[in-house]
Amino acid sequence: MPMTVAFVHSPIRTLFPFQIGAYTTSSGVIRYVNEGVGPSVVMLHGNPTWSFFYRRLITALRDRRRIIAPDHLGCGLSDKPQNYHYCLANHIANLEQLLLHLATGPVDLVVHDWGGAIGMGWAVRHPELVRRIVVLNTAAFLSPHIPLRIAIAKIPQLGEWTVRQFNAFVLAATVWAVERPLPPEVRAGYLWPYDTPAHRIAVARFVQDIPLHPAHPTWPLIDAIDRELVCLRDKPMRIVWGGRDWCFDDRFLAGWLKRFPNAEVTRLDDAGHYVLEDASDEVIARIARWLLAE
Repeated sequence: MPMTVAFVHSPIRTLFPFQIGAYTTSSGVIRYVNEGVGPSVVMLHGNPTWSFFYRRLITALRDRRRIIAPDHLGCGLSDKPQNYHYCLANHIANLEQLLLHLATGPVDLVVHDWGGAIGMGWAVRHPELVRRIVVLNTAAFLSPHIPLRIAIAKIPQLGEWTVRQFNAFVLAATVWAVERPLPPEVRAGYLWPYDTPAHRIAVARFVQDIPLHPAHPTWPLIDAIDRELVCLRDKPMRIVWGGRDWCFDDRFLAGWLKRFPNAEVTRLDDAGHYVLEDASDEVIARIARWLLAE
């Protein structure tokens, strides 16, 4: 889906008034927020969100940092090819190509949901390019736990049908992923890129790419990323965790602390999976101050 006139004139531009760059891959165009000046902060979204998830943090940082917030291929403002192999390995490769193209140098990394596996998959290959890491309700390691709501979406044929034909995953997330109802215009922002079944292909493929057994092709890759996380252990890490997340619950927080025992943790007892939506302005400011510290 190209960045159309419909988006340029959409009401969500009031909430998302950022400069958008475009990087052409062999499979389609990846679009990304490209805002501000200074050291780079790379923000990686998950499923079924897009860079819109980071809009408040982008605003807090862009006067003193360069923000790169890509929409993974198939998501947000990026193209949504129908015959592309949507998988973790390709998302990591796309990120690697984009950051090489942008010549960002060392970056601060902010990751949420699938952005954790994608971002850490890139980071363990390039630890010298990682300055600091902010972790927001995500994982980059295997887990035997899968919520029933996600398991249903993974049911062959039925899962894809409900995700693509009825937009069930995106619609449900705008309710289930927050503790406080989203304002109508914010909810519209999350829904905007996923307006047709064709535009929801990556949403379905992300769910299918969740590995539950060793025979799944993404299982060994996440296992390999996990084993390499030790190379990042000395990087400053700040974890901001929504304590009422039914998907990435406190077992995942414990997994991060096992691997990064020196991480600074802010657990928000009243926040859900879309932790930046439930977070107060003060929490957003606190994250920004940490990223702005020299």
